[in-house]
Amino acid sequence: MRIPWLVPIVVLLCVVPGCSPRDFLTRRLASDLIAGSDVFKNPQHFWLRTGIIPSKDYSSPEYLVLQRRGWITGVAAPCPPSGPATTHQQGAPGCWDVSLTPLGVEAFRDLIPKNLVPMQYFNVPIANRELIAVTGISKAGNFADVEFQWKWVPTNEVGTALNPGGVVYNSIVGFREYDDGWRVMRTVSAKNNQGLEEALVNTDPPQ
Repeated sequence: MRIPWLVPIVVLLCVVPGCSPRDFLTRRLASDLIAGSDVFKNPQHFWLRTGIIPSKDYSSPEYLVLQRRGWITGVAAPCPPSGPATTHQQGAPGCWDVSLTPLGVEAFRDLIPKNLVPMQYFNVPIANRELIAVTGISKAGNFADVEFQWKWVPTNEVGTALNPGGVVYNSIVGFREYDDGWRVMRTVSAKNNQGLEEALVNTDPPQ
């Protein structure tokens, strides 16, 4: 029966010394800090290259998807003397002359800035990260490891083609408590905690 009286006491103890919500690393706070960071909000990009490209690039998984969609076409072509050396099967072309089809022009039309149209190498944003949930927090003093799950969410037709499965990734990122509260670590510190940039690269799909 005395438990309800503990609530105002805890609130009072926190108000007097000037506590803030950032002083307590809850899953809600960790989620807000991860999802709100510039690193997490950095979109996924696909580099589209047309013109003469090596055979290994034309047969990559991404380009095979573009071929199946009917967005690009290519014809065998000799590799330029100054181009990078390529390895290919005997009898197979070393390079391909790649161009967008009418369907490809329509798909990429709004994704390529007008001033870059004459170029043959395009940086196309295709997806944004979505935080699914924080799944665990392990604290040690003023450091903590936060486990969370996230996925790529396509932002256009090209992103949907290249990210069809909605794979969920598991990541672990380090947090550190400062005088103004907890902060997500963007880069690796002197401790063993992993920065957010590294955490989003070293990801594991769930089993």
